[in-house]
Amino acid sequence: MEYALVIYEDEAVYGEEGSQVWLDIFAQHEAFAAELVEKGLLRGGAGLKPTNTATTVRKVAGQHALHDGPFAESKEQLGGFYVIEVPDLDAALAWARKLPLTADGAVEVRPVLAGST
Repeated sequence: MEYALVIYEDEAVYGEEGSQVWLDIFAQHEAFAAELVEKGLLRGGAGLKPTNTATTVRKVAGQHALHDGPFAESKEQLGGFYVIEVPDLDAALAWARKLPLTADGAVEVRPVLAGST
């Protein structure tokens, strides 16, 4: 079964792209992804640019409006995701626990709809 591992962290802990903290966590994610590839589990994924590069399209009362920034103000931001194929939720949770986080944060584990990848 495919699961999305969706990463939420406070992006402020990373500093600017190219900072030592950013380079360190990037290397950890490269190693994590390499392990998934080695085991034949990785189906997709990507890191995301900071929220100041986001644009949100919101539909309210049938009208679309554009807004700079992410959908919601929060302490944690969506930083990226992996899509993995594992036998069950327990296996997906085990990988989520191994996923590198720089500081406090969360990894949402959610099944992917069949046939959507």
